[in-house]
Amino acid sequence: MTSTTEQTGAPVVPLGLPLVGGSHTRTQGHGTAGLETTDAERSERLAAVREGRLGSVHSWELVTAVDGPGTRLTVFLSGCPLRCLYCHNPDTMEMRRGTDVAADELLTRIARYRGVFKATGGGITISGGEPLMQPAFVRRLVRGAAAMDVPVALDTSGYLGAQATDEMLDDVDLVLLDVKSGLPETYKRTTGRELQPTLDFGRRLAARGNRMWIRFVLVPGLTDAPENVTAVADYVASLGEAVERVEVLPFHQMGRDKWADLGMRYELEDTEPPSHETTESVRDVFRARGLTTF
Repeated sequence: MTSTTEQTGAPVVPLGLPLVGGSHTRTQGHGTAGLETTDAERSERLAAVREGRLGSVHSWELVTAVDGPGTRLTVFLSGCPLRCLYCHNPDTMEMRRGTDVAADELLTRIARYRGVFKATGGGITISGGEPLMQPAFVRRLVRGAAAMDVPVALDTSGYLGAQATDEMLDDVDLVLLDVKSGLPETYKRTTGRELQPTLDFGRRLAARGNRMWIRFVLVPGLTDAPENVTAVADYVASLGEAVERVEVLPFHQMGRDKWADLGMRYELEDTEPPSHETTESVRDVFRARGLTTF
């Protein structure tokens, strides 16, 4: 009798492994088209990764009104410590599925769009996966962009917020913080990880005065319980003026086929998106706390 091992949505990658370190509704990205990749020798590659000269990139795309203000060049890095049940880019979870890209090559591409960024009030957004899985690479990108006066947004779950140094955050203009739950047990069920690091990172950002946009994905039967919504809203309100806006994002099924393609069991197969009325009622919970909410 043979048995088949099936990967599920909840198991996680142990952080002890030698891993280096979303956006939401969007079209297919550009992959790494146009970016020069490298097949460096193993020792040279490891040194480049440690120093942040080389990173694992899933894709990039130029978008407007997504992932921050203005026109953005959003770079999706590979690798994530979370296993969100509703993830619509599960192909970004593992580092090995990315492509090696030199930081200098990516910064060269960013430089080409400086005129666009200036005209639209845009910039770059470093997303994932979880970008803080690759802190040295992110630090190099952030510093390089800041040196060109290109605004930088960091799209993160906050779970690895301790990897973001104060020096890095000094060069970040906006943090898109994904608060996936306000209750520890719901966060664990949703992501396979603990909530506390995200809460700590948000408070650290608020104390520093870093601008934040908060994102909360509303998933029927998973994150939509009134007590969970209230917990998220209370936490976000506690962060004060650092929070510029909240985005309550209704769950969708746009990533369902990717789970099947990767041979992973998708636990939300039968989950329907929330209605417009339900989504608006949740947004009203945040608005009632004086938070600008979309």
